[in-house]
Amino acid sequence: MALHVKKGDMVEIITGDHKGAKGRVLRVMPDKNKVVVQGHNIVKKHVKPSRKNPQGGRISVEQPIHISNVLPVDPKTSKSSRVRYQVSEDGTKKRIAIDGTEISVVKKAKNK
Repeated sequence: MALHVKKGDMVEIITGDHKGAKGRVLRVMPDKNKVVVQGHNIVKKHVKPSRKNPQGGRISVEQPIHISNVLPVDPKTSKSSRVRYQVSEDGTKKRIAIDGTEISVVKKAKNK
Protein backbone atom coordinates (compact mmCIF):
# COMPACT_ATOMS: atom_id res chain seq x y z
CA MET A 1 0.00 0.00 0.00
CA ALA A 2 1.37 3.41 -0.93
CA LEU A 3 1.53 5.76 2.02
CA HIS A 4 0.58 9.41 1.62
CA VAL A 5 3.28 10.68 4.01
CA LYS A 6 6.99 10.04 4.26
CA LYS A 7 9.77 10.82 6.72
CA GLY A 8 10.49 14.54 6.95
CA ASP A 9 7.05 15.70 5.72
CA MET A 10 5.15 18.41 7.56
CA VAL A 11 1.74 17.01 8.55
CA GLU A 12 -1.38 18.25 10.29
CA ILE A 13 -3.13 16.05 12.84
CA ILE A 14 -6.83 15.90 11.97
CA THR A 15 -8.29 13.93 14.92
CA GLY A 16 -7.60 13.25 18.58
CA ASP A 17 -6.19 15.34 21.41
CA HIS A 18 -3.77 17.21 19.12
CA LYS A 19 -6.31 18.05 16.40
CA GLY A 20 -5.15 20.99 14.26
CA ALA A 21 -1.51 20.74 15.35
CA LYS A 22 1.29 20.59 12.80
CA GLY A 23 4.60 18.79 13.08
CA ARG A 24 7.33 16.98 11.19
CA VAL A 25 7.23 13.20 10.64
CA LEU A 26 10.17 11.58 12.45
CA ARG A 27 9.44 7.97 11.55
CA VAL A 28 7.01 6.01 9.36
CA MET A 29 6.03 2.45 10.29
CA PRO A 30 4.36 1.03 7.16
CA ASP A 31 3.80 -2.43 8.65
CA LYS A 32 1.69 -0.92 11.47
CA ASN A 33 0.28 2.04 9.42
CA LYS A 34 1.58 4.51 12.00
CA VAL A 35 3.75 7.63 12.05
CA VAL A 36 5.65 9.44 14.81
CA VAL A 37 5.11 13.21 14.72
CA GLN A 38 7.65 15.49 16.39
CA GLY A 39 6.37 17.10 19.59
CA HIS A 40 2.96 15.39 19.68
CA ASN A 41 1.41 12.40 21.47
CA ILE A 42 4.09 12.55 24.18
CA VAL A 43 3.93 10.19 27.17
CA LYS A 44 6.16 9.71 30.21
CA LYS A 45 8.17 6.50 30.34
CA HIS A 46 9.83 5.20 33.50
CA VAL A 47 13.37 3.93 32.91
CA LYS A 48 15.91 2.19 35.09
CA PRO A 49 19.40 3.67 35.42
CA SER A 50 21.66 2.73 32.51
CA ARG A 51 24.78 4.01 30.79
CA LYS A 52 22.70 6.18 28.50
CA ASN A 53 20.59 7.51 31.37
CA PRO A 54 22.61 7.04 34.61
CA GLN A 55 20.07 8.82 36.81
CA GLY A 56 17.05 6.83 35.62
CA GLY A 57 13.61 8.31 36.25
CA ARG A 58 10.93 9.52 33.82
CA ILE A 59 11.61 10.48 30.21
CA SER A 60 9.27 11.91 27.57
CA VAL A 61 8.69 9.69 24.52
CA GLU A 62 6.71 10.45 21.35
CA GLN A 63 4.22 7.68 20.62
CA PRO A 64 2.98 6.74 17.12
CA ILE A 65 -0.25 8.05 15.60
CA HIS A 66 -2.30 6.14 13.05
CA ILE A 67 -1.48 7.31 9.54
CA SER A 68 -5.14 7.97 8.71
CA ASN A 69 -5.18 10.70 11.37
CA VAL A 70 -2.64 12.93 9.60
CA LEU A 71 -2.64 14.89 6.33
CA PRO A 72 0.44 16.21 4.53
CA VAL A 73 0.85 19.99 4.49
CA ASP A 74 1.71 21.72 1.20
CA PRO A 75 4.93 23.69 1.92
CA LYS A 76 3.99 26.49 -0.49
CA THR A 77 0.46 27.20 0.77
CA SER A 78 0.76 25.81 4.35
CA LYS A 79 -2.59 24.03 3.93
CA SER A 80 -3.20 20.35 4.53
CA SER A 81 -4.71 18.36 1.71
CA ARG A 82 -5.37 14.82 0.55
CA VAL A 83 -2.93 13.64 -2.09
CA ARG A 84 -3.04 11.70 -5.32
CA TYR A 85 -0.23 10.34 -7.46
CA GLN A 86 0.60 11.23 -11.04
CA VAL A 87 3.19 9.65 -13.35
CA SER A 88 4.58 12.15 -15.84
CA GLU A 89 5.88 11.57 -19.37
CA ASP A 90 9.51 11.18 -18.25
CA GLY A 91 8.57 8.51 -15.69
CA THR A 92 8.73 10.48 -12.44
CA LYS A 93 6.01 9.82 -9.91
CA LYS A 94 4.72 12.94 -8.14
CA ARG A 95 2.50 13.54 -5.15
CA ILE A 96 -0.14 16.08 -6.13
CA ALA A 97 -2.45 17.82 -3.65
CA ILE A 98 -6.15 17.65 -4.52
CA ASP A 99 -6.13 21.35 -5.51
CA GLY A 100 -3.47 20.56 -8.14
CA THR A 101 -0.25 21.83 -6.53
CA GLU A 102 2.75 19.51 -6.46
CA ILE A 103 3.92 18.46 -2.99
CA SER A 104 7.11 16.59 -3.91
CA VAL A 105 8.64 14.09 -6.31
CA VAL A 106 8.33 10.58 -4.91
CA LYS A 107 10.46 8.43 -7.19
CA LYS A 108 11.28 7.56 -10.74
CA ALA A 109 8.76 5.05 -12.08
CA LYS A 110 10.11 1.84 -13.63
CA ASN A 111 9.96 1.68 -17.41
CA LYS A 112 8.44 -1.48 -18.83
